Amino acid sequence: MEEAITGLSALSLDTNISPRLEPAISDVAVPQSPGSGVESSDSEEESYAESHSSSDSDDDDDLARAAWSGPPPPLKVYVPLLPAGTASLFDASDSSLEAIADMVATGKAKNVIVMAGAGISTDAGIPDFRSPGTGLYDNLQQFNLPHPEAIFSIDFFRRNPKPFYVLAKELFPGQYVPTQSHFFVKLLAQKGLLLRHYTQNIDCLERAAGIDPELIVEAHGSFHAAHCIGRKCRKEYPQEWIKEHIFRDSIPRCGVCDSLVKPDITFFGEGLPSRFFELLSEDFAKCDLLIVMGTSLLVQPFASIIDKVGPRVPRLLINRERVGESKALGIGFDFDGRHNISLHRDAFVAGDCDEACALLAGHLGWLEELIAIRTGYVGKQQEVLDPI
Repeated sequence: MEEAITGLSALSLDTNISPRLEPAISDVAVPQSPGSGVESSDSEEESYAESHSSSDSDDDDDLARAAWSGPPPPLKVYVPLLPAGTASLFDASDSSLEAIADMVATGKAKNVIVMAGAGISTDAGIPDFRSPGTGLYDNLQQFNLPHPEAIFSIDFFRRNPKPFYVLAKELFPGQYVPTQSHFFVKLLAQKGLLLRHYTQNIDCLERAAGIDPELIVEAHGSFHAAHCIGRKCRKEYPQEWIKEHIFRDSIPRCGVCDSLVKPDITFFGEGLPSRFFELLSEDFAKCDLLIVMGTSLLVQPFASIIDKVGPRVPRLLINRERVGESKALGIGFDFDGRHNISLHRDAFVAGDCDEACALLAGHLGWLEELIAIRTGYVGKQQEVLDPI
C-alpha cells in the first residue's frame, strides 16, 4: 500500500513482478449517493493507477483472515516425509530449525532477508478492523463500506476519506510496543546478519524497535511521511503534521492546492514504491537465508518474491498455517519435496511468530540478548510515560 511511482524503469530488472498492489479480493467501486458525505474527485486528484482486481478469490481471503483469529496453534517444527533419494539442506539428525540455526552460527548464512506480514504484529495488540464484534469494526460500520478492505482502496478514499482516517487514528504509530519478532529482526541487524527486512506492515513497529531504516523496505508503505495526492502538486508533509490533523478528527488537506493529503501507505490501485524495485534484484541475489514470518502470501507482488532467491538458498516459513506452497517447480514453497526431489530447502514452523523467534534465538544462544532488548525498550518507554 504505497504512493504511486513515476519512474518504473526498475521494472526492467524483472518483468514478472507487477508494479502495483493487487488485493486478495476484488476492488469494488463505490457509488456516490446524496447525503453520504462522499466527496467527488476532481482533476487534481485523479488516480495515477488503475484499480486492480486479484486472481485470488474471496474465499481465499476469508480463510486467511480466519487463520489469524483465536489463539495460535501449539508451536511445531514440521518434519516432512521426503521422497526416497531427495537431498536436503537440513541434517536429518536435527530439526530444520536447528539446522538453520547452525547455518547462521557457522557463517553459512550471513545475508539474511526477512519478509514479514501482520502476524509479527499480532501480539502488539493492534486492533483488527476486519473482525466482526471488535469495537473498531463496529465503529467503521457507520460508513457502509462495501467490504472492510475498501478503506485501503484509492478510488474509495478519493470519494470518502473519512473511514480511513478513523482507522488511521487507531493504528497511528507510537501507541503500540514492538513484539519479540520485531526485536529478533533487530538482533539480526545488530549482529550484522540482516541484509534487508521486507515488510507488508504499515505500523512502523520495525522503526520503533530501532532497526536502521536503511535495512527496511516498507513494501506497502507506512505512516512515516505523507503526500498531497494532487497530481500536479505532490507536496510532502511530515508525520507530525498529519498526526495533528488525524487526532483532532479533521481531514488533512494540502495548503497549496487543497487536495487530500494521505500517509505514504500504498492503497489498492496504487503503485508500489521505487525503493521496493530498486533493491529487490540485488538483495535477493545476495541472500543466503530467507525467513518469512506471519503472512498469508496472498497479496501480489509481495507474495511472489519468495522465489527470487537462489535455488539452493534455504527458506524458512514461520506462520500459523502453511501458505505459499508450490503448484509447480520453482513456484512457491515445497515443504515435502513434491516438485523438486533433487534438493529440499524449505522449512516450516507452525505457530506464533514470537514463540518461534524465541525458539530460534534459543538455538542460536541469543535468547538472553533477545529478552534484554525487549526489556530495555519497555523500560525506556515507561520512563517516558512516568518521568521521575
